[in-house]
Amino acid sequence: MSTRKAVSGSSAGAGVIAPDDGAFMHAAAAEQGHSRVDGRLLKRAATASFIGNFVEWFDYASYGYLATIIAVVFFPRTDSATGLLAAYGVFAISFIVRPIGGIVWGHFGDKIGRRTALSLSILIMSCSTFVIAFLPTYAQVGVLAPILLLLVRVVQGFSASGEYAGASAFLAEYAPEGKRGIYTSIVPASTAAGLLFGSVFVAVLHAALTTEQLHSFGWRLPFLLAAPFGLIGRYIRVRLEDTPKFKALEASHHVPRAPVKELMSVHRGKMLIAFGVTCLNAVAFYLVLSYMPTYLSTEMGMGETESFIAATISLAAYIGLIFLMGKLSDRVGRKTMLIGASILFALLTVPLFKGLVGASFVTIVMIQIAFGALLTMNDGTLPCFLAEIFPTRVRYSGFAFCFNAANALFGGTAPLVATWLIGATGSKLAPAWYLVGAAGVALVAMLASKETSRSPLADD
Repeated sequence: MSTRKAVSGSSAGAGVIAPDDGAFMHAAAAEQGHSRVDGRLLKRAATASFIGNFVEWFDYASYGYLATIIAVVFFPRTDSATGLLAAYGVFAISFIVRPIGGIVWGHFGDKIGRRTALSLSILIMSCSTFVIAFLPTYAQVGVLAPILLLLVRVVQGFSASGEYAGASAFLAEYAPEGKRGIYTSIVPASTAAGLLFGSVFVAVLHAALTTEQLHSFGWRLPFLLAAPFGLIGRYIRVRLEDTPKFKALEASHHVPRAPVKELMSVHRGKMLIAFGVTCLNAVAFYLVLSYMPTYLSTEMGMGETESFIAATISLAAYIGLIFLMGKLSDRVGRKTMLIGASILFALLTVPLFKGLVGASFVTIVMIQIAFGALLTMNDGTLPCFLAEIFPTRVRYSGFAFCFNAANALFGGTAPLVATWLIGATGSKLAPAWYLVGAAGVALVAMLASKETSRSPLADD
């Protein structure tokens, strides 16, 4: 019996169709030949991945940055603090379905292809976001309004759970050896671009519209853009070919019948590491890039327009730095970068939060840029690490489930927990200590991991 057949036979419990050596060698040769001529496909894959994540995170930015207004529109019979908690509660609940969505999209992505899963996810995401623009308010239909908002957010959470992981796996499998870090950094760059555009858009709304106009119709405007953005992204994706790695699995009849079952039975240790290191990304991303404008306006007394301008400047710096960190991770390794990010967050988060108290606008912007730089060390490296730690057969499933589980528990709840902690402790530094705890979890996970950047992507 050949080595390949022996390996496949050992995975029979996962429902694997065992290939022969000749078929697998032919598929590998086809993949190698394809990789020499996929320059245009790589460019199109990068563009499609960028647009898909841009649409998703523009929506989340719009919701997060308009949280104080959404609280009044959908929860008017509460005080401002309770209303804000309710708005962030809806934000957090939409993340509950993300691990389920990660399993579903991961199954389809590993079984029928990355391209198909990504094309469907962006369609559902853009449609559900567009629907928010037409939701009735509490003044119009009463308690039905927040219920409808919650239902739409749940659909968004389900569709979004396949986007980040799928786009990262897609680019990692297309990227040349030695450049996976720089190419997969396109994914977090696109999320930041969505947040940046959302921040700019909301800042313009605050500057151009009165408070009454914002509560009447202004809050709906960002969500109207989801339809054209989503259609453009889907059009690009359906015209792509699937990745060379996945096509090689198909050619060798090595696609798993039950990828999630194989993931849970064979790769539990890798799942724990992936979950642990993603905890820092989840908390830091939502606190630094989504919650911070609200924190500055509600806790630091900064005007809403100024807080959004500060967020816009720091996001622009973040986008520039993310590619640098992705490229650096190709040079020094994923483990070094992720351990460094964990240590720096643990050491600097509390001092940086303290520096916000009574600070000038320029100082606040510099502190936000510093936070963004720390975050890019993690964000510019994490998508490539999560794609590399799992083999091709379960890459989408492993990435999607672990990433979304961590974000469901710690990411989507971060603004809610931060707001609650401040109220419960009376300390404006409470969110900082929460972030320090997440950094400690990520550090332990990375110390237990191996370097992944020096080897080709694993197939088994």
